[in-house]
Amino acid sequence: MLSLQGIHHVAIICSDYARSKHFYTQILGLTVMAEVYRAERDSYKLDLAVNGLYQIELFSFPNPPARTSRPEAAGLRHLAFKVENIHQTHTLLLHAGVTCEEIRQDEFTQKFFFFIADPDDLPIEFYEI
Repeated sequence: MLSLQGIHHVAIICSDYARSKHFYTQILGLTVMAEVYRAERDSYKLDLAVNGLYQIELFSFPNPPARTSRPEAAGLRHLAFKVENIHQTHTLLLHAGVTCEEIRQDEFTQKFFFFIADPDDLPIEFYEI
């Protein structure tokens, strides 16, 4: 049997590197761990940390295809971040100009959550711990 230790990272391909880099670092507050440009692929790779843990790789590629649908296409459904205060997170994102869905309550856990979309319409959930 495999002995998985956890999730190492999530990879995201963006259509506008500068816009997505700004969103993930300046709006969501992720920390840049490393950034490289791969000339042979005309591609950037940005390693981002959440709360000090390396977790997201942001890639750029020339002309990536658009998401098929949101969010029920096959593949990654959404990215979820845990937060301590869902109302404060919601308010801060609204003040940063991010369109936020209304806060909802999970019918099974009774925890609160809401969704936003990144610049490429990738659904991002914030889930109160």
